[in-house]
Amino acid sequence: MTDTVAIEAGRDFIRDIVQADLDSGQHKTIVTRFPPEPNGYLHIGHAKSIALNFGIAQEFSGRCHLRFDDTNPTREEQEYIDSIQADVRWLGFDWGKNLFFASDYFDRLYEWAEGLIRQGLAYVDDQSQDEIRASRGTLTEPGKNSPFRDRSVDENLDLFRRMKAGEFPNGARVLRARIDMEAGNINLRDPVLYRILHAHHPRTGDAWSIYPSYDYAHGQSDAIEGITHSICTLEFEDHRPLYDWFLDRLPVPSHPHQYEFARLNLTYTLLSKRVLTRLVQDGHVSGWDDPRMPTIAGLKRRGVPPAAVREFVKRIGVAKANSVVDVGMLEFCIREELNRSAPRRMAVLRPLKVVIENYPEGASEEIEAINHPDDPAAGTRKIAFGRELYIEQDDFMENPPKKFFRLSPGSEVRLRYAYFIKCREAIKNAAGEVIELRCTYDPATRGGNAPDGRKVKATMHWLPAAQSKPAEIRIYNQLFAKPSPDAGNFAADLNPQSLEVLNGARVEPALAESNTYAAVQFERQGYFVRDPDSTADRLVFNRTIGLRDTFAKEVGKG
Repeated sequence: MTDTVAIEAGRDFIRDIVQADLDSGQHKTIVTRFPPEPNGYLHIGHAKSIALNFGIAQEFSGRCHLRFDDTNPTREEQEYIDSIQADVRWLGFDWGKNLFFASDYFDRLYEWAEGLIRQGLAYVDDQSQDEIRASRGTLTEPGKNSPFRDRSVDENLDLFRRMKAGEFPNGARVLRARIDMEAGNINLRDPVLYRILHAHHPRTGDAWSIYPSYDYAHGQSDAIEGITHSICTLEFEDHRPLYDWFLDRLPVPSHPHQYEFARLNLTYTLLSKRVLTRLVQDGHVSGWDDPRMPTIAGLKRRGVPPAAVREFVKRIGVAKANSVVDVGMLEFCIREELNRSAPRRMAVLRPLKVVIENYPEGASEEIEAINHPDDPAAGTRKIAFGRELYIEQDDFMENPPKKFFRLSPGSEVRLRYAYFIKCREAIKNAAGEVIELRCTYDPATRGGNAPDGRKVKATMHWLPAAQSKPAEIRIYNQLFAKPSPDAGNFAADLNPQSLEVLNGARVEPALAESNTYAAVQFERQGYFVRDPDSTADRLVFNRTIGLRDTFAKEVGKG
């Protein structure tokens, strides 16, 4: 395990079970695993499982395996294998030497399948996929036996070996377990163990023409690796009898126990792999790492710190019953972490030019600004101050209401770290839009305080016109406009304001000079991070999150 992540041990029913197993001597070493299928990108729901499995191993001085259950070559790609490893490492966990693949065990799984045939516990079925599905029955009606269920052991072995040899086309035959077609648990109604797939596998190439089902490969892989606690989400609870059925009848080296916990569900979020795939394929987002996506790659690109994700997972805990977590809890963890760690900078997202008429033309000076208000060790930086500046458009109103304390004709405000300025005149274009402010400054107020003791009610951020740098700012909001989007018609619930692109923003020169992808706080605006699209000639920043939650309030107005 990596020593870079300190996990505070929590208390939940799974950890209680692990502790009891150690205390009783049932296990001397705890071995868990995170077993993704390499057929897509991980999302924040997987982060909960990753933190649980790796966290338990770390807390109890055990080990956690990363195992790819790569049993379906038609949907698996090396791209997904690479991205999953990168995501687990980004979250702060490491599997060390314990990287495995279900495909490592294909030979042994095949031998064990032949063993089931010899015991009369498996048979080759010539029915089509649709016929098998139709004969499986329902929750209230039993299934019907396959007409091929009573084939002899010799015939089944011969057909299974010919399936392996590649004699038959895709879908022509399957190998099924011979359990009970009248079982109350549909998963026990003669499940498929092997299907014919003439497909290139990312790791085994074209060596195999048949591939094991997930249900068959998963538990046996756990047993081969000596997993002590097979932890999975609640939808696999009904699969546990089948998991145990195989382990009880095969010569496996160990007998893991499966434990289920509630999966993560978030408001304003869909985690269905089908929906996420459609979002990408239909062009609703720019890709799997679009910052609006709940994928770990999307969270990373958005600038969410891994420590915030780990803290979120710890706070929501591990329960036995499914529930929906308010996305506000995740956002709170993000803000809390970034407030502590992110250096401060100034950026003007929608610039309005200010000319300080009584400041000498051609002159400038350096203003000292702190990098973090709660961390003196973070030091200070210099910002140029001159005659022409930029402020936010929203910080000026020509005819302000009573409680508007920012800049307006005749009013005085403080420019952060700099001087008091007073607006004298607003310059408009032919359309009547304010395009420039003419102001004066008080040289005696350098540093932000007046010697005569007069007070101002607003402090505004600003940037020098000459020295600041242009940037594209991408403002991200929730992808869905409803707290509970409809997975069946998700496109109807998409938030049309999920992305706003600002092309005319200005940022501090320090941000242009820095090559880091660490998050920063744009003062009064929120937390932002440099996007991978950014170059030296074209700065691009993504908003990770605002300083406060305004999205739910805005949606509520509509």
